[in-house]
Amino acid sequence: MPVLSAGVLIHRTRDNAVEVLLVHPGGPFWRNRDDGAWSIPKGEIEPGADAEATARREVAEEIGVIIDGPLTPLGEVRQRGGKRVIGFAFAGEVDAEAIRSNTFEMVWPPNSGVTRSFPEIDRARWFDLPSARTKMLDGQRPFLDRLQALLG
Repeated sequence: MPVLSAGVLIHRTRDNAVEVLLVHPGGPFWRNRDDGAWSIPKGEIEPGADAEATARREVAEEIGVIIDGPLTPLGEVRQRGGKRVIGFAFAGEVDAEAIRSNTFEMVWPPNSGVTRSFPEIDRARWFDLPSARTKMLDGQRPFLDRLQALLG
């Protein structure tokens, strides 16, 4: 069964242009990837858990930000590997330079027997919508269209 995740597309308006906060995955597999690699902060919904509560928790874990305002549903998308993501929108300010991410461990280099720790998210950045379309994972781009429709 495909993994079901929930996340938040944080947005703001600067100089009459909508900007969105995207995150770049940490770890060695993503180190040299940029276009098509960025995502909304998101994570797996545990069995019986609420999607909105999961989205809020994942933002706190992945970038160290507590979202205390209302979230607007953006629906669900399916990523290339089959993962389904439920998205929410939130208007707010986040200091992209000050993110604090949780970490994960993996054996690296492969077959070395050495376990290393990596940040789940290695950086966050604000993008205008045209740039976000280039940077974001293909499967999550419909969230940008839905946000744009919501904002008019």
